[in-house]
Formats: sequence, structure tokens, C-alpha cells
Amino acid sequence: MGESETDGSGRGSSGADSVTSAADGPHSSTSADDGGDATTEGGEPSPGCGAPAMFDDGIVPTAEIHVAPDGIDAASCGAADAPCATLAAAVAAAQPGTAIRIHAGTYAGDAHVSGLAGTPEAPIWIGGAAGEARPVFDGGGVAMQLSAVRWLVVHDLEIRNMTDNGLNIDDGGATSDPEATRGVIVRGMSIHDIGTGGNNDCLKLSGVYDFAVRDSEFQRCGGSSAGSAIDQVGCHHGLIAGNHFHDLQASGNSVQTKGGSEDVEIYANVFEQGGERAVNMGGSTGFDFFRPPLDPAAPNAEARDIRVVANVFVGSMSPVALVGCTGCLVANNTMIDPEHWVLRVLQETESTDVYEFSPSGNNRVIGNLVVYERALVGTVVNVGPGTAPETFEFAHNLWYAADAPEQSDPALPVVEVGGVIGLDPQLAVDHGITAQSPAAAAGLELAELRGDHRGACWGSPPSIGAFEVPSRAGR
Repeated sequence: MGESETDGSGRGSSGADSVTSAADGPHSSTSADDGGDATTEGGEPSPGCGAPAMFDDGIVPTAEIHVAPDGIDAASCGAADAPCATLAAAVAAAQPGTAIRIHAGTYAGDAHVSGLAGTPEAPIWIGGAAGEARPVFDGGGVAMQLSAVRWLVVHDLEIRNMTDNGLNIDDGGATSDPEATRGVIVRGMSIHDIGTGGNNDCLKLSGVYDFAVRDSEFQRCGGSSAGSAIDQVGCHHGLIAGNHFHDLQASGNSVQTKGGSEDVEIYANVFEQGGERAVNMGGSTGFDFFRPPLDPAAPNAEARDIRVVANVFVGSMSPVALVGCTGCLVANNTMIDPEHWVLRVLQETESTDVYEFSPSGNNRVIGNLVVYERALVGTVVNVGPGTAPETFEFAHNLWYAADAPEQSDPALPVVEVGGVIGLDPQLAVDHGITAQSPAAAAGLELAELRGDHRGACWGSPPSIGAFEVPSRAGR
């Protein structure tokens, strides 16, 4: 957000039981992923729809190194009957194709790993063992700091009670080198109760290229102050999908993507009480921390081509904020009970005599389903100074003020095309819709729509919101 970096009613119940969790959808995590030999609990999405395949799909590890609480670090440790005691000892022996199996139990944090590299054909896995409870990293500054790593999968771990960040993945300070950290998957994680009140994050990503964060749970990140569940600084070509964010601090975010980040899709997640800005598309970054470094000869931006698609938002001060984001998309999301604004358009990083910054603009807001209370939301779209709202496109969104349907008109900064205003979307308890909903078949076809929140193919035209009508899916 604003900090500088250091290294009837038209709604279902808004309680936790009413929202489709990450584990309920087609992107649900496999237990103790071991290189592609586990099955997805939620079943496969329709062909060509849903989240894309990952680079480790179908690849079987060629070696295993075991870690256990009763293990002993020795030159020859790592066999199933002679496990290592620490991640550091296992990493020292890992080669491309190795799966580091961390067995159930509790481990100390502050593991620092640098230069660990697999290949696209033979990645390295660090994670829990199949059929066991997640191993727990409890206490320390950070559970793991992974610097300058490549083709690495971190999976099925629980991280808690860290004083700084939960998991930190970075480029080792090589801010101009896109190859420093490339090819990282974080999957099946539970990260919670992180930070002591500063700018602490559950998952910190800095200068990471070609990455995915999948099927994980994040809660209580940042201690008592601002922090993010996932904070990205200068990250590129990423996917954040099928995760469940809840109980975030009121002053923080669930997902923040800034510092020169580009081409990141935030798809089919659930955000419940996701902070002040559940998704912060852009933000405010100290100039020294941009990745790649700022260009004095061309316009810069906090974020470009960030896509927020098919998510479910319940609560938070504002589900989505576009803060110095250019060429970005907010499409086919379902937003329930925002507490102050639905969208914010802001500019926190301003041009200087040395560096020009593009204003927040040339963004699209399309096909979203919004149910809100006029008693809470006076200004639906908050537009701040230094932005370019006249360059936005609003189309085919449904706006419904449940407590005052006649006051549903959102008063947008530009004229909307195909908007649906003041009609009850008739949401089911899980926030889906039926064929009788005014949202059914009322959306706009977009190339960026890969599948609905459950991974089903969209109808033609698609419905408004995160869910397609089941009877229309795949048509």
C-alpha cells in the first residue's frame, strides 16, 4: 500500500461456512504433492478451462532426501531410515530431480537457501511427505528464505509464528536479472499468524519470474499492523489461483503486486475479510526496489497487465484497488458486502524530475457481480488525484444495493456499456447463480476468461460474476 519497501437480500450468508473454499474447487491442492503422482480432490476442470498445468505435472522425482524431527545431520543422511534433521543438510545434497521429504513434526525456522536450482524437466521439491500431516515450521524470523532459486516447488507445509515474513523468495538482490529466480511453485501451504506489527507478509516474493501460488490458505498476516498475505515486488509472469485468504488485518492486503510487477493473474481465489484492499493492483514502492530497475527514458509503472478474474470477495474495506496499475483487468468476480468502497483508483507513486510514472489508467472493469449496502458504501468507485479514470472501460457489470435497490446506480467515472443495475442477482448460499438470475448469460466474452470459479467453461456469452450457470457451462 503506502509503505516503502525494505529488503432475499441477493446475497448468501457472509460467514465462513457459506463461501466456497480453495479446497472445494477444481484447483484444490493435492496432499503432499510429490511430483505429479497424487490426484486432485476436486476433480479435473473441463478441457481447456480452469487453471493451467504446472511445469512439474507428470514428473516423477528421481531421488529422495528425507528430513525428520528425530533425524541426524551427517554426511550420509537422507535415507528413509536415516533422515537428516534439518532442511539445510538436505538442501546441501539435493540435485535436479530430488524431492526433499519433510516428515510430520515441528521444525525451527530461519532456514536460508541460496542458489538451489532444478531444471524444467527435473525440478526440486521441498515439502511434506505423502499421507502425513503437514510438517510445521514454528518460530523464528522467517521459516525459509529462498534466494536465487530456479525450478523449485515448495509444497504442503504449515508456517506459523514468524516475526518477519512467513516464506521469503527473492532474486538475491539481482534486480536487473530476470534469470536470477525463475520457475517457482508454492502449493498446498498453510501460512498464518505472521509478524509482530510491522510490514510483515505471509509470503514475500521479490523479483520472481514464471511462478505460481496455488491451493493454499493464508490468515492473520502482518501481526497487528499492515502486511500482506502475498506481497509481490517486481514479479513477472505469475499465477495466484485457488487460494483462501481470510481474517487479514484491517489495514493490510491479501494480495499486493507492485514494484514493476507485470503479467500476473489472480484467479479463482476466495477472499473473506481480506484487509483494507483485498487485492492491491499496484501500490507504493521505494525506487531502489523496482524490478527491473526504473527507466529514466520511458514511463514506469507500479504494475502492468495484472488480471483479477473469477474470484469471490466477501467483506474488506475495498475488494480491489488499482493503484498506479496500467493495462489491468478486473473481470467476472463476485463481490459481496464491501465495507466502504467497491473499487479504488489511486496513484501513490508520482513522477519526479528523474522518473516518469504512468497514471492509473487504461484499465477494464468487466462482468463483475457486486452486492453491497448503500448504508455502508456511499461512493462505489473512489477516484483519487493523479489518475486517468477517463481511460477506464466499464462494461456488463451487475450492481445491486441490497438495502436500497433503487439506489444501485454506482455513479461511475465513465459511461458503462451493458450494465445491469438494481436487479437482485438471486445468489445461492455459495454465491453461484441459476438460469433465472439477471446475471445469467449477461456478460461479455473476453480472451482472458479461462474458466469460472469452479473451473467450468463459460457459456457464450458468459454470465456475470465468478460462476457460470451449471446448465450453461461449456456451451
